[in-house]
Amino acid sequence: MNRLKFIDRMAQGKVTRRQMIAGAGAFGVGLTAMSRMAKADPLVCLEWAGYDTPDHFGSYVAKHGAPPSFSIFANEQEAVQKVRAGFNADIMHPCTYSVVRFTEAKLTKPIDTARLSNWPDVIPALQTADGVVIDGNVVMAPADWGNSSIAYRTDLVSEAEGETWNIFFDDKYSGKVAFTDSEVAVEIAGLMLGYSPQKIWEMSDEELAATKPLVQKLVKNSRFIWSDPTELNQALASGEIVAGYAWNETVKTLGADVPLKYAVPKEGIFTWLCGLTLLNVGKADEAAAYDFIDAWISPETGKYLIENTGYGHSNRKAFEIADPEQVKALGITDPVKHLANGIFFQPVEAEREAKYVKLWEECKAL
Repeated sequence: MNRLKFIDRMAQGKVTRRQMIAGAGAFGVGLTAMSRMAKADPLVCLEWAGYDTPDHFGSYVAKHGAPPSFSIFANEQEAVQKVRAGFNADIMHPCTYSVVRFTEAKLTKPIDTARLSNWPDVIPALQTADGVVIDGNVVMAPADWGNSSIAYRTDLVSEAEGETWNIFFDDKYSGKVAFTDSEVAVEIAGLMLGYSPQKIWEMSDEELAATKPLVQKLVKNSRFIWSDPTELNQALASGEIVAGYAWNETVKTLGADVPLKYAVPKEGIFTWLCGLTLLNVGKADEAAAYDFIDAWISPETGKYLIENTGYGHSNRKAFEIADPEQVKALGITDPVKHLANGIFFQPVEAEREAKYVKLWEECKAL
């Protein structure tokens, strides 16, 4: 048995203790190193539904032979609670507005960008964006970006009614719309009350209380509250609902077969930037975590996102290798301009955020 085969068999647990000791002398392999390899824990990632397919991290699978282990979450609040409760994840996929939840809970560690081969090709403005850098440390490797808006059936909803967040509060569409399981409903209610795009992230107790009747109406009018976009997509395709809170991928997925439009609501469209964060509670080899992050910010992953989900990507080279017609059709060649033109999701101060979440949960329970 040669040295490489011996180490491979040892890593798979196929080498006895006696063989390990003998092998160490024969091949000059340190017992400490071999023991560490034999006991290496799998990489564990907290991830959004749909992002756990190898298309998003192809080079990681090519190098390690298999995907990491995934735990799917519905929203970042759920994810941070899970980690604080003792779940040992190595990687989290937050957005700029939510990564602060993990940093404030002291669950993250800085990312050494020198260990990421694709970092030099990340769009410079995204390398230094708020939420990517906190207290002088890179805590999130920016990866994907896009919108949150309304996807509506153009054969069932007029343009005037589809291009406004009011569709969720209009009794005409009661039982015909679907909303996501997120306290963003509270912020949208704030917009409908005339609060500014900045105010909705810092509403006072009195301003929050004023949103409650609208949030209750949104819940009442929703046929269902979704946590997996597949549920939303199927309902839109069948006509079970005529409109829903959606991300870009819904229109990209259904657009060829369903008369669907992605709204730019007159009150404002939301924009987001998400990425990969290292958690300090993981048990896997840190090198594997860096391989996973590097795979996510590769141009190949970016090409896949652009062509298959309609999202933008942080790697500038992704736009060079993606289908030019699709890049043009999506209008996402300038991420800085794109993100600036919408209502950019902002972090909400922790104590205030808890009140937003509480209000949302109370309204869902009614």
